[in-house]
Amino acid sequence: MSIQKITLLAGATLGALGVMIGAFGAHAWRASLEAQQRMETFETAVKYQFYHALALLLVGVLMYNFHHRLLKYVSWSMIIGILIFSGSLYVLCWTQNAKWGAVTPVGGVLLILGWGLLITAIVRNL
Repeated sequence: MSIQKITLLAGATLGALGVMIGAFGAHAWRASLEAQQRMETFETAVKYQFYHALALLLVGVLMYNFHHRLLKYVSWSMIIGILIFSGSLYVLCWTQNAKWGAVTPVGGVLLILGWGLLITAIVRNL
């Protein structure tokens, strides 16, 4: 499977999961999240997942026009970054284990790296 297809599928899948997870948080888990004072943490995880799912779709579309090798690294950086950043926040919300908060910045760094690589790929292609 091509990296372009993986990127587009990841963006679409992570977007769909964001809707599902967000809906559960707003309805089924709301009382629990509010009681544990984790609603803001949960909302941050969902927002960042959505932002970067949309970014992955954009990167997948850019891959049609720009065949820069850096776009592959943008894609992997964002996919892994979403999984680590949002995933660690979801686990933190569900387990109340504060150690998961220490993992979150690793995902954040990968997301930032993805954006930086995207900027570089665009500059080199224009």
